[in-house]
Amino acid sequence: PLPRLANPRDTMKHRTFFWFFLPTATAMLLFIAFPIVSVVIQSVYAPHSQVVVEVENCGPFGCTRSSSVDQAATRALREAEPLGRFVGLEIYLNTNRLLRLPFYGALAFTLTYTALVTPLSIMLGFVVALSVNALPRVLKGPTIFFSLLPMIVTPLVGGLILFWMTDSRGVLGAFFQYLTGDPNLSVKASTPMMWAMLIVYGIWSTAPFAFVVYYAGLQTVPQDTLESAMIDGATRWQRIRYVMLPHLLPLTTFMALIKLMDNFRVFEPIISFSASAHAQSLSYFIYSDLGGETRLLSSAAATSVLTIVGIIILLSPVLVRTWRNFGKA
Repeated sequence: PLPRLANPRDTMKHRTFFWFFLPTATAMLLFIAFPIVSVVIQSVYAPHSQVVVEVENCGPFGCTRSSSVDQAATRALREAEPLGRFVGLEIYLNTNRLLRLPFYGALAFTLTYTALVTPLSIMLGFVVALSVNALPRVLKGPTIFFSLLPMIVTPLVGGLILFWMTDSRGVLGAFFQYLTGDPNLSVKASTPMMWAMLIVYGIWSTAPFAFVVYYAGLQTVPQDTLESAMIDGATRWQRIRYVMLPHLLPLTTFMALIKLMDNFRVFEPIISFSASAHAQSLSYFIYSDLGGETRLLSSAAATSVLTIVGIIILLSPVLVRTWRNFGKA
């Protein structure tokens, strides 16, 4: 058979797609791929220790030994091996990470926060979107504005406001004291209450994103299908379950991906609430390793790699299901 000649139109489409995708691919390589590779490499190296030498000083009354840091030798060692000494998986297995209780505490809070905030914020956003969509046109504008306030307010400012409200002299703090009958109750001094407050803040601050996405999706639901369901006697719950939810399933998958990544990297609420004594996330663990007088770069890099691995594990079920749905389509 004669060889099939390439269609010039297909060649032009591929060339157009290449030049269209080139800026995005370049940015992804520079700001995502290369930093991840750098972090992985740094996580298998440990900083060089200082070279300590013993000096013997002899005098009329005898000899004494003293230790001092050989600055020249230390500098030469670091210049010869700028990445540090190769330790392989030692940082992951038995150095300041997996065998330290604070790491498990940070991992537990991160997983708890992600597991609760992600579905609850999506469900709250969906309920608000349904409610706003059912309002008269006159009331929709102001309601949408107030529903978006948590997303408009800067996260740090919103966290500080709620932090002040939960103070013993704040509105919520005084209400909790009255409710429990304990005038000495302090939300800031209780680990369970601090975790609950951080989770409530996470739901409150991220639900508007789900609301916006779902509200836009509800405008695309086929009205003919809804009217047919109403004529057949379907209740409101049945219309939501069998018409709206299947139609909004791609949006739900999209939000689940975005929120899983964002919530697993929770950081700002811990800073806003000054909650590091009661709750630490993996991102805050990295921040604490990079701060202070001793910068534990290798330890922070190892935690970063573990965070990336955790995000991939959490996203895997959603990605596999999305791939299967596209395959069936």
